[in-house]
This record gives sequence, structure tokens and C-alpha cells, in this order.
Amino acid sequence: MSETNKPETEQELPKLNAGNQLFQDLDANVSATEIESLCMNCYENGITKLLLTRIPHFKSVIVMAFECPHCGLKNSEVQSGEAVQEKGHKYEVRCTTKADLSRQIVRNNTASVSFPELDFSAPPATNSMLTTTEGLITRFIEDLSMDQEQRKEAVPEVYQAIETLLEKLRGTLELPEEEPELPTENAFTLVVDDPTGNSYVENLCTPKVDPKMKVSYYRRTRDQMIQLGLLNPDADEAEQEVQSGVQRSHVNMREEMEAAKNVFRAVRETSESNEVLSFPANCSSCNAPCDTRMQMVNIPHFQEVIIMSTTCDQCGYKSNEVKCGGAISAEGRRITLTLEDKDDLSRDILKSETSSFKVPELDLDMFAGTMGGKFTTIEGLLRQVHDELDRKASFIGGDSAESEKRGRFQEFLAKLDRAANGEIFPLTLTLDDPMAHSYIQNIYAPDPDPNMTTEDYERTFEQNEDLGLNDINVDSYEDPSATEAVPANSS
Repeated sequence: MSETNKPETEQELPKLNAGNQLFQDLDANVSATEIESLCMNCYENGITKLLLTRIPHFKSVIVMAFECPHCGLKNSEVQSGEAVQEKGHKYEVRCTTKADLSRQIVRNNTASVSFPELDFSAPPATNSMLTTTEGLITRFIEDLSMDQEQRKEAVPEVYQAIETLLEKLRGTLELPEEEPELPTENAFTLVVDDPTGNSYVENLCTPKVDPKMKVSYYRRTRDQMIQLGLLNPDADEAEQEVQSGVQRSHVNMREEMEAAKNVFRAVRETSESNEVLSFPANCSSCNAPCDTRMQMVNIPHFQEVIIMSTTCDQCGYKSNEVKCGGAISAEGRRITLTLEDKDDLSRDILKSETSSFKVPELDLDMFAGTMGGKFTTIEGLLRQVHDELDRKASFIGGDSAESEKRGRFQEFLAKLDRAANGEIFPLTLTLDDPMAHSYIQNIYAPDPDPNMTTEDYERTFEQNEDLGLNDINVDSYEDPSATEAVPANSS
């Protein structure tokens, strides 16, 4: 892409903010912004046309086209304009039938793809793409098949290894039409791992949970932060030193814990004086600058939590999130409430970011981490789920969406809206939180609620692993040589 002239760029870019939001829909009446730029071929000034738009599946993109009237050089480029999500996303899909080969996939240029059964993995690509599972495998086959004739003569051992892999990849395309009774040798697992969280795989059972697909959310590692340009590799290297590649020194752990306590204490002091903390942030919808407000709230019969609220003046997007403090519970907690009338919809509910929840009567089942932490009413939670799914549902909007799937999804949203309006009863709401940081208001407190049951359970090894509790050391962490892990529920 051509290099832009800085003074001219600063004069033209303010035109982009003339609308209510920076990125407009693809069908909106928005014209491209023209910027005078330096041609890298003849070093004369040409014109770069810049269009910030939204495309289904790819969200926000920046389309650029350069043309030089002096030498005729033309160049075009598309870049992702979507903000990096709070956490990385990892999709694991078990493919056993032809239908799985037709799953649509949005692969961002930061996403890696792997097939564990084939011992094959592909690093992030140079460009983002919208494809299917079959299209993805076909592309890998085409790329690996290139120059095979030359390898056969020059390095026959490499040729043979690639041919073996190609046979396995071609075999994955020979899946049966119907679900087999016994596992087949051609079945495989597709893993799409994107640290930016902007890649996704189609759910064939929308709006229900796809039994063949597992979605996990994770915090990016330091190396991933550096690769995405979110962290300076040379900044505070001494403080970020890692022992054995994993554990920080106990000195740094103490400093971080003390800093967290100071922040928590500051929030508490401002809360006691009815003050609200405010700090600058960026809107997760249009990426425009906005303010996030934060205050501590004491929930009766539960604990203190920090509520954060963000409102964007540019696009009108609003969101709220809850951060729970306190010690890690020795057990997980599952809360089940039967909703019988409209009064139950006004109950306060705290859904932490580690909690999953479901309403079987609505075919609603949300994974942990899907919406972050929320403190609202049950009615408010149902409406937020409705709005989030309507705004962010993958492969439902656009001309390429199947009419049957779109119709089924619209029926689900209508049913969810009716439930929020109090037109569907009874309903059963289940909150399952392995950290026990979720809460539903007991309107009979301090007496037991006849419509609500609470069950404490021991976390599984997989749940402790996802929460990073299996290898935590709470007794002898001051001794760097201590390697014995202490069970998470011992605290």
C-alpha cells in the first residue's frame, strides 16, 4: 500500500467522523474518503480512497484503493478494523458427516488452524477469509501439492511425508451423509484458535448448543500480546521475568497483589462516599472513545462486587459488566429458580463471567464467558441476551444466510422477547458457576425461597484446569524451589 503524506492525512481524516459512528453498514449511503498520497513507484502524488464499512461475518473492515495518475500504478488492500476482543477464542469441532464439511468459517489473519488426529497445524494466514471446512481443507491440499514433483527428485523423504499427509487430508473429505453408528477413521477434529477473538465457526444447531462444537475463552499469553502489537517486548522486561517459563517471582506476585488491594481499597472508599470512578475506554461496538464508570456495590446476603458501565455517545451502545472479588470458593454452585409470574422477572441477578446459564423452555443455553459479568434483573438479562444475539449472531444476517435457519433464529428471538415481557410461564432458570460468584435474589430472605434451590458441588479437574487452579501454590510460593501443587479446594 502506498505511504500517505502526514499533513494531508491530518486534514482529511476528520471527515470520517461526520456520521454517528466510524464504520457504516455496507449498504449505507457512505462515500469513500480521498487522501493525497505518495506513489512509491514514481514518487509523485496519487490518490488513496479510504472506505470504513461493515461487512457481514467480517464486521468492521478498512477498504483502501490507491491510483497514481502519473505512472498508472494501482493498488488495493483490505484490513480488519475490528477491535481486539477482551479474550481469545478457541473453537473445537468434531467433524463426522458431510454437513460438518459445509460449516462456514470466518478465519481472521491472526487465527491458526489445526487437525490433532492428523498431526497437522497451519499458522496464521496473510489474509482473512470466509470459507467452509471443506474449502479450508481443499486449500491446504492445494498448497501442500505445489512443487511436489520437484521434491520427489530433490528430497524424496520430504515428498513421501507430504504425500502421506495429503492422503489423510483427502480422506477427511470422504465423510458419510448420515451420522455413523460407530466412529469412522475419516472423522477428525477441527481447531480454530484466534487470540483476537474475531474468528468463528458456524453453529449448525443455532440457537441451541451444538453438541459437536466446544468454544473456550482464554487470556492471551505475553507472546501473543507481542505478536498482536499490544505489548512492547522491551518494556519492563525485568518485572515481567518468568520463572521456568510459567511462574512469576514471588516478589512480583506480592507487588501485583498489593496493587490489586490498593485498587480495591480505592474503589471501596469512593463507593462509601457515593462517588463514581470514571476512566477513558473505547466502545466495543464502533471503537469510538467513550467513558467507563465504576462503583462498588454491596449485595445483601451475598458479597461486594464492582459494577462497570459503558455508554457510547457516537453509536448509542450501552453495556455493563460485573467483577466479583473475594476468595475462591472451595466448591462450585448451581442455582435453579422456577419463574411463575412477572414479579419473578424483577428479581436481581448477578451472573459472573465464569457462570453459564440456561432456560430449557426457551432452548436457551449460554456458555460461561459468553456475555461477561452482568448485574441486572432477570428481565434485563433476557433482554440483553436477545439484543446481543440479534446484533452479533454469526451467519444469520446477510444474503448468504439460509432462509430456514434465519426463520428458526427469528422465532427463537421472538420467543425470548415474549419471555422477557412476561408472556411465557413457568420458566426454569439455572445458573451454574464453578467459582460460586453468581447470585439470584431471594425475595423471602432470610427465609428459604420455595421456588429456588442451591446446590454446591465439587469442581471437576477440567473446570479447575480452565480456572488455572490445578497448579496453584498457596502454601510455599515464597520458596522458588517448591514445585508441589496444592489442591485448589484446600484454601
